[in-house]
Amino acid sequence: MCAALDAVEWAEFSVVRDTLEVSDPVLSKQVGTLVAAGHPEQRRATRDTRRRVWLRLSKLGRTAHARHLAALREIVGDRSL
Repeated sequence: MCAALDAVEWAEFSVVRDTLEVSDPVLSKQVGTLVAAGHPEQRRATRDTRRRVWLRLSKLGRTAHARHLAALREIVGDRSL
């Protein structure tokens, strides 16, 4: 999820769900866990008479994701990332 959100400013919940090929409950649980850690931000609004949720990585989330990628690069010797 963080990799998907790192590439965009905001993404609608359904787009993230479809990108990751997971169900609403699975993504919702992950979002809740990461929101508690301060990584993504949520914006809720009504659009076309339906409640919509948009997600984006917070500054903290972008920093954590960058550090995670750096750690992975160090593990693999920066060969594939």
